Amino acid sequence: MFLTLCPSSLDFRANKSKLNRMTHNGAKNPKIVFRLSHMGDVALTTGVLSHWQEVHCDTFIFITRSGNAPLLERHPAVQDVITLDDAILKGKAWLKEAPRLASLYQGHTLLDLHGTLRSRILSFFWKGEVKRYPKFGLERRLYDRTHAEVFRKRLEATTVPQRYAMAYGEKPAQAERLVPRIYLSEFEKDDAALRLQHLTGDRPLVAIHPYATHPAKQWPRAHWKALTGLLASADMDWIIVGRDKEPLIPGHDHDLTNKTDLRETCALLSQADLLVTADSGPMHLASGVDTPSLAMFGPTAKVWGFYPAGPLDRVLEKDLNCRPCSLHGGKPCEKGYECLAGITPEEVLENVAEMLKR
Repeated sequence: MFLTLCPSSLDFRANKSKLNRMTHNGAKNPKIVFRLSHMGDVALTTGVLSHWQEVHCDTFIFITRSGNAPLLERHPAVQDVITLDDAILKGKAWLKEAPRLASLYQGHTLLDLHGTLRSRILSFFWKGEVKRYPKFGLERRLYDRTHAEVFRKRLEATTVPQRYAMAYGEKPAQAERLVPRIYLSEFEKDDAALRLQHLTGDRPLVAIHPYATHPAKQWPRAHWKALTGLLASADMDWIIVGRDKEPLIPGHDHDLTNKTDLRETCALLSQADLLVTADSGPMHLASGVDTPSLAMFGPTAKVWGFYPAGPLDRVLEKDLNCRPCSLHGGKPCEKGYECLAGITPEEVLENVAEMLKR
């Protein structure tokens, strides 16, 4: 068995002169990754980058929105992060910025992991090889309309990280090998442990993320509140993480809503034994710090490829003919969001207890 040893990219910074020196010395040019949003989608690329570095000794410069940059800090495969704000991504501004980026990184391979009009414009101007991942857009639309078994099987054959990995034109690794990887410092983890010291004891710690971008993906707030009581009665500690206009339990010292930035949230999740969430970005953050997730899926489903794929992760869902009803959970529901509302706090507690035993 042969092991390929790759130099850590932490020794490099992605200024142009150093990139040229690396090329002249025979080292590989870093590849340019383009994925703007959302936070969870960027998180899903991190395990793929680690895999590509381990297998191919590749390193990367990542182009994304400013808010996603913290996810890539300390990543050994990432040499640099280029952040773009909304103003530069619009209309004529992007038509000027895209050729500038193409000229700046002339000769580098572009990995388009977004597959949008913006990334196509960048590809048009790119002065080098362009690789894309299969979005299975046609299959997704056909399955959304028909729920035909042939499309379900094709889509469920790969997770989104596996599809990203297919940009290299190779058969993707197993899903468990491509789960997100978020690299925290010891200081960040110690700081999170200290922050929780006065909140929790020696009991199991369950992190709760009760928020969602779309109402259809929101487990009822009354259910979340009931769950906190059930966890306490079952001799389990809990904390609430995430961001929302209205915290779940305002003023409660265990409710840390809006009190942490992205990396602090990841550090808190690293201290938890388990995360309970709906289909959300923090579900992928937990995977990135090796914390199992119990994820409730309602209007979305595993068929879209965004489900957690760690060995101890679990998806809780109802078998309803109307599921999935949308890709991101943005459609209104005539059934009162039965797919999520029908999952009881008691069911969640039972699954939490089973997962903690494992």
